[in-house]
Amino acid sequence: MSRPAFQLLPLAAALCAVSVSLSSHAAERTHSMGTVDVVGEQQSDTRPVKGYNAKQSRTATKTDTALIDVPQSVTVVPQDLIKDMSLQSVSEVVQYVPGVQASQGEGNRDAVNFRGAGVSTGDFYLDGMRDDVQTYRDLYNTDRIEVLKGANAMIFGRGGAGGVINRVSKEAGWDPVREISLSYGSWDHRRSTLDVGSPVNDNVALRLNAVYEDSHSYRDGVDLKRYGLTPTMTLRPSEQTKVVLSAEYFNDQRIGDRGVPSVNSAGNSSLGNRPWQLGDTDTFWGNAAQSPNETDTHAFNALVEHEFNNGVTLRNRLRYADYDKYYQNVYITRAMQNNGTVRIGAYRDETERENLINQTDLLYTLHTGSITHKLLLGTEFGQQDTDNRRLIPQSGETLGNVTAANPTYNGPVSFTKLSRDRQSEADIAAVYLQDQVVLSDQWELVLGLRQDRFKVDHRDNLANTQTNTTDDKLSPRAGLIFKPIENVSLYASYSETFVPRAGDQVVDLTPSSSALSPEKFINHEVGAKWDITPALAVTAALYQLERQNVAIQDPSNPTQSILVDGQQTQGFELGVSGNITEQWSMFGGYAWQDGEITEAQGTGSSAIAEGAELAQTPEETFSLWNRYDLNDRWGVALGMISRAQMYAAVPTASQSTLLPGYTRFDAAVYHTISEDLALQVNVENLTNKEYAQSAHNNNNIVPGAPLNARATLIYSF
Repeated sequence: MSRPAFQLLPLAAALCAVSVSLSSHAAERTHSMGTVDVVGEQQSDTRPVKGYNAKQSRTATKTDTALIDVPQSVTVVPQDLIKDMSLQSVSEVVQYVPGVQASQGEGNRDAVNFRGAGVSTGDFYLDGMRDDVQTYRDLYNTDRIEVLKGANAMIFGRGGAGGVINRVSKEAGWDPVREISLSYGSWDHRRSTLDVGSPVNDNVALRLNAVYEDSHSYRDGVDLKRYGLTPTMTLRPSEQTKVVLSAEYFNDQRIGDRGVPSVNSAGNSSLGNRPWQLGDTDTFWGNAAQSPNETDTHAFNALVEHEFNNGVTLRNRLRYADYDKYYQNVYITRAMQNNGTVRIGAYRDETERENLINQTDLLYTLHTGSITHKLLLGTEFGQQDTDNRRLIPQSGETLGNVTAANPTYNGPVSFTKLSRDRQSEADIAAVYLQDQVVLSDQWELVLGLRQDRFKVDHRDNLANTQTNTTDDKLSPRAGLIFKPIENVSLYASYSETFVPRAGDQVVDLTPSSSALSPEKFINHEVGAKWDITPALAVTAALYQLERQNVAIQDPSNPTQSILVDGQQTQGFELGVSGNITEQWSMFGGYAWQDGEITEAQGTGSSAIAEGAELAQTPEETFSLWNRYDLNDRWGVALGMISRAQMYAAVPTASQSTLLPGYTRFDAAVYHTISEDLALQVNVENLTNKEYAQSAHNNNNIVPGAPLNARATLIYSF
C-alpha cells in the first residue's frame, strides 16, 4: 500500500447565575506542621490532570494505578488537550489515538474500529459503565477520554474486541471552577458551554455543566442542534466516605449525512472503485431535509465509596439511562453506474433502550512477606431492554435514481411499511477477580479472571419468533511487568473477550445464529513505557489480535454456517504525551497495522479471499500536535494527521472501494487577554486538502472539510 507523507448567550447567562454566591479558592495552600511550613501546589479535585500527560487510570484495572504499571496500551486524552484542539466529538479525538480509526456511522452515531477488529458502535463507556446506544456523544461534561486497546472483557465484559473508549466525567469538588466558553466559526458554527462548581461547605460540593450548539456544515443541508445539562453533587459525610450523584439530560438533533458514492476508476472494475470527486465537498446525495435524526438521553449515575479501617475499600457504581433515538435517511445505496446514475433508498429506524447496571468492587491490599497483593473482587449485574423498529416506503427501500447533475431526490417519501420490529431483554451477571502482585521493585504481575453470564431473550414480532440464548464465558487477563529502573516498564500481556451473536446492540439474534458460539478475540501484546520526565512519557506496543468463531457459509452445505478463525491483525503503536520543555507540549502517535482475512469466506460475487485486507484498517497512521507558548500571553500550535490508503469495506470478488491516503495540517493561536479572559483560534486543513474523511461501506463516503476556522472566547470568573 502507498504511504502518506509525513448561541446560546441567554442560556449561558441564566445558568451562570447559580455561581454568584460561590466562594473563590486559592490555587495554593499552606499547611502548618509545628514550626515547619510546607508550601506547594495541591492537585485539583475538579481538574485531576493538568497538561497533556495523564499519569494514572482507574479504568484500566478498576484500581488507582499508574499507567506505567498497566500492562496494556492505554491512550489518555486529557481536558487540556481537548480544549487546545477544540475537539467536540469522539471521531475528532481518535484521530490522535494510534490504532483507532473513526468510521462514518451512517451519519447518526459514533462508530470506531480498534486494531482492525471491525467497526463497533457499542464499545463506549462513561466512568467505566456501559453507554452503548447508537448516538453521538458530546464532550461538554468530559474531563478526559481513555482509550484502552486490546481485548477487554475482564474489566468491561462482552465486547471490547479491539478496544474500548471510556469518558471520565467532570466531578464536583472543593476547588471552584467557573468558566463560560463561546465559539463561532465557519459555516455558522455556534456553541456555548458552562462549567461552574464550588463547595457548599466542608461536606458538600456542587457542579453544573451545560452546552448549547446550533451549527451548520460544509455539507449542503446538513446542520446540528444539541443541548445538554449535567448537575453533579459530591458528598463527604466522613473522611472515609465519598458519594457522587449526577444526572444528565442531553438532546442531539442533526441531519444524517452518508456522504458521496463511489465510482469506478479508469473504467476498469478490476481496479476497484474510488470516492466521487472529493473536491466536491458540499453536494448532498439523496435528500438532506428528509434525513433527520434525534437522540434523547436521560441518565442518572451514583458512586458510593467507603474506606474501612482494616484497609478494605468498598465501591459501588449505579447507572440508569433511558435513550430514545430515531434516524431516517434518503441516501445512496450503490456505486455510480456507467450511465452516471446512482440508486437512492430510504428507511426510518427507531430505538428505545433502558439500561440499568450496577457494579460493586471490593479492594484490599495484602502483604505477604516481601510480596504485595492489590486484590479486587467485583460483581456486575444489569439489564438492557431494547425495542427496535424499521419502516420503509410502501414500495420498498429503493426509490429511484439520481445523477451527478441533479443529486437531490425530490420524489415523495412516506415511511408506511414496517420492515423490522424487534425486542430484546439482555440480562448481565458477572463476577471477576484480579490480583496486582508486586513481587519486587522490578517485577509485577497482573492476573484477572471474569465469569460472565449473558442471557438474551429476543422476539421478532414480524416473523413471530422467540429466540433465547445464554452465554457463559470466562475471560482471562494476564500481564507481566519488568521495571529495570523506576521510570521504565517492559510488559507482556494476554487477554480475551467475546462478542455475542446478538451483536453490540443486542438486537441481531436469529434462530439460526443463536446456536453458534460467540465470536472470540485474543490479544497478545508486548510493550514498553518510559516516563522520560515527570511531565513527558512515551509508549510502544507490539501486538497480535486474532478473531475466532467467525460464522461463514458451509461450502458443502450452503444452508448451514460453520465457525472459522476468520481474521488477524498484527501491529505496532507508538505514543508520546507531555512537555518537551516548559513552553513546548506535544501529543501524538504512530501506528502500523497489517490486518487480513485468514479464512476464505462466502461464495460467488460476495466471496472474500484469504489474505484480503481488513476494512478501514490503514497500514499506517501518524498524528502529532505541538503547542508552544511564546510567553505568558501568546501561544501557537501546529498539528498533523496522516493516514495511508484503506479499503472502505473488505474487498470481495465483485466490488471494492479504496480510500486514498492523505496528510492534513491544523493550527491554533492562543491569546490570554487578561487574567479572566482568553481567546483561541483553531484552523483546520491549512492546505485545503481534498480527502476522504470516513466511510460506512463501499458507497457511503464522507469527504473531509475544506479549510475552516473556529474562534473560542473563554471567560473564567
